[in-house]
Amino acid sequence: MFFDDEDYGEEGERLVRSTKGEYDVEENVLRPKTLADYVGQVKVKENLNVYMAAAKERGEALEHVLLYGAPGLGKTTLAHIIANEMGGQLKLTSAPAIERSGDLAAILTNLDDGDVLFIDEIHRLNHNVEEILYSAMEDYALDIIVGKGPSARNIRFSLKKFTLIGATTRAGMIATPLRNRFGIICRLEMYTPSELEEIVLKSAAKLGISIDGSAASEISKRSRGTPRIANRLLKRVRDFSQIRGGAAVTLDDARYALGRMEIDELGLDETDRAILRAMIEKFGGRPVGLETLASTVNEDAGTIEDVYEPYLLQLGFIARTPRGRMILRGGYEHLGYKLSERQAAQLSLFDKDDE
Repeated sequence: MFFDDEDYGEEGERLVRSTKGEYDVEENVLRPKTLADYVGQVKVKENLNVYMAAAKERGEALEHVLLYGAPGLGKTTLAHIIANEMGGQLKLTSAPAIERSGDLAAILTNLDDGDVLFIDEIHRLNHNVEEILYSAMEDYALDIIVGKGPSARNIRFSLKKFTLIGATTRAGMIATPLRNRFGIICRLEMYTPSELEEIVLKSAAKLGISIDGSAASEISKRSRGTPRIANRLLKRVRDFSQIRGGAAVTLDDARYALGRMEIDELGLDETDRAILRAMIEKFGGRPVGLETLASTVNEDAGTIEDVYEPYLLQLGFIARTPRGRMILRGGYEHLGYKLSERQAAQLSLFDKDDE
């Protein structure tokens, strides 16, 4: 049965991975280990501190946690921190990897008291798998149906007291029964430039990179409010600075590297600008459907919706309307386009509707 091969699926594919050992060394260098070292998300941190302190005082496992927000905001990092602060081991997996009920059973029966199970993209859980998760979350029990037809019977297995952390970029796609079983729900917000600058400076210190404060500030301004992007840009700027022979990363190095990567002063890359140009040049500023826009810029519709669109919406460069996506004044101005009389009139009507 699935209990004999606890960490693997039926074909031997690893479903979960531990954070102990080599994975820590290679992948988690930049991850903070405690909430005190975690930058940003002040309200989330303050509340988690209370929840964890209370749970430890009672000698209980932390209630199940749902983390949602845009990609790269630190959901996985928070899972590492929660496991570390609660003294448990973190097991990581993703919803698409859990294809069968037996896969989930194998993972759950391998958890010890106080362990933390992190399921990424939890909104993509298979429905049958999700049904089994309900009793596991609520009663710390696993209900298995043995046999078929009139002879079928239910067998219940007890589970250790674990904490499930679910992460998603689409909280609205999580089934209500599953969402209601999370005792703690946290929404992660986009980061401010000052918070990102602090992250860049800390990451540079961990990586042994000497960097000027002005260079760190420049990187943070172009990081789209996302720590993951800030750390990625820091590493690429370091590469350019190293080849140019600089002893430290300077503002000139940062601007040169970011220019070579075609990332402008607001953090928009060539795909962002292609989306805006298509909306102006191909569709004349009129509303356009997501699939049509994706075909025009030769990009996947899901990628546009999940990666590019949220930041353009946040900047106020585009809007979602009942008839499709529409470019706003800020988008025209950023690319240096002048509005025609028709476009100005169209946006005026939109502005009035928005008010």
